[in-house]
Amino acid sequence: MGLVLSIYEHRWLIAFLVAGILILTLLPTALGKRFAVYIPPEFELLAILFIFATLFLGEVRGYYIKFWWWDVLMHAGSGFLLGIMGFLLVYVLNQEEKIQLHMKPAFVALFSFVFAIAIGSMWEIFEYSMDSFFDLNMQKSGLVDTMWDLIVDAVGALFIAVLGYWYMKRGSEYFVEKWIAKFIEGNPRLFRKKR
Repeated sequence: MGLVLSIYEHRWLIAFLVAGILILTLLPTALGKRFAVYIPPEFELLAILFIFATLFLGEVRGYYIKFWWWDVLMHAGSGFLLGIMGFLLVYVLNQEEKIQLHMKPAFVALFSFVFAIAIGSMWEIFEYSMDSFFDLNMQKSGLVDTMWDLIVDAVGALFIAVLGYWYMKRGSEYFVEKWIAKFIEGNPRLFRKKR
């Protein structure tokens, strides 16, 4: 309904954002089915909540302007989610029999941290490009916004890197590790143990 209303009112940016929300909300399920990967409901729920919070509440409803802390919260969440994605990516490679990698827990944690920071940096480049070419205001306060976004991304990514390290090293049981274990158990073909 929001998409139709935005198009009718010629509010093209809002229409684009609402269409993006719809596509991104359905993307985890579609990718999971396409590549036969089990995505635990916790991951799907987190992704949907994050997309809803950033695009709909943040951009469409103006939370980035109404609440000074909204951008900080969203970047902490992105560091968190991207850290999990980076950890799972390299963890899958580390467990694959056909790939002769034997990465230590510290390297896997470092990779998940750097992966999240790299994606966060690419997002900041995207914001700068949109502001420069389309005269938008995605960066709000320019360099200050960019630096705080990267710092908060790093804090969220570091949190996941430390938890991932503990998971591999000690098998500790935090909620994130339980979610990771659920992903691994749901995708046994991706996680064939090396001999």
